[in-house]
Amino acid sequence: MTMNEQAEALLNKAKAWWTTRLIDIRPGIIRIKGEPIENLIGNVGYAHMVWLMLRDDAPTPAQTRLLEAALVAAVDHGPQAPSIAISRMAVTCGAPLNGAMASAINVLDDIHGGAGQQCLSLFQAIDFHAQDGTPEAAVQLGLDEFIAEHGKVVPGYGHRFHPVDPRAVRLLNLIDTAQANGEVEGRFARIGRLVEKALADRTGKQIPMNIDGATAVVYGELGFAPELARGLFILSRSVGILAHAWEQKNQGGRIKGPMPPDLGYTYVEDK
Repeated sequence: MTMNEQAEALLNKAKAWWTTRLIDIRPGIIRIKGEPIENLIGNVGYAHMVWLMLRDDAPTPAQTRLLEAALVAAVDHGPQAPSIAISRMAVTCGAPLNGAMASAINVLDDIHGGAGQQCLSLFQAIDFHAQDGTPEAAVQLGLDEFIAEHGKVVPGYGHRFHPVDPRAVRLLNLIDTAQANGEVEGRFARIGRLVEKALADRTGKQIPMNIDGATAVVYGELGFAPELARGLFILSRSVGILAHAWEQKNQGGRIKGPMPPDLGYTYVEDK
């Protein structure tokens, strides 16, 4: 092999190291899934682009509306939300906006941020079981399996602040309308409501669906994988994280902890 052939082989090997179907970039050319970026700019919205990047097709107007509704619903839940509080504290410690956002996003894991993914996984398991029996029986089986593996807390239901989560109510109303118009099947909305009923029967009290359950319904109806439910939540909550970090930067303040220092904390002495 000549030196030129060796160089060409090495170049081809380097080019083959990463492969993507998402984007094609060459001098003067940017195509997203084959569509020139200049055709997308000004003609589609952010939710459309999110769908286009994550899926193998372009969304219908109805799908775009539902995805956008879910993204809007989860943007923020105030400075007591741990991720939001972290972004604000990071700014008062001197972190730039990107550092504050990264610090906040890094805590959006299984407990704070992962409920939508977990709930959609539960819904999909129930949907699978329903192929061999009634939806009601599938819900009981799915709940039993989930609780046996993960414990008694069922993600997507109940809220520490809201007796009824207004975001969930609105999203479910939009799903019902979309189902009436033939835009979604309504399968996951039914499962979500059956789970809510089953939890009430098991516990003797109402545990309404919350924002994580409602977005799980939306993402299930739209055909997203559970892992993407968490990613989409992070995209949504990042807006609130950025807004709070920017607000705190403009308010000022130095080294603010989670509580005012004069309130102290509880010291427990070992015995």
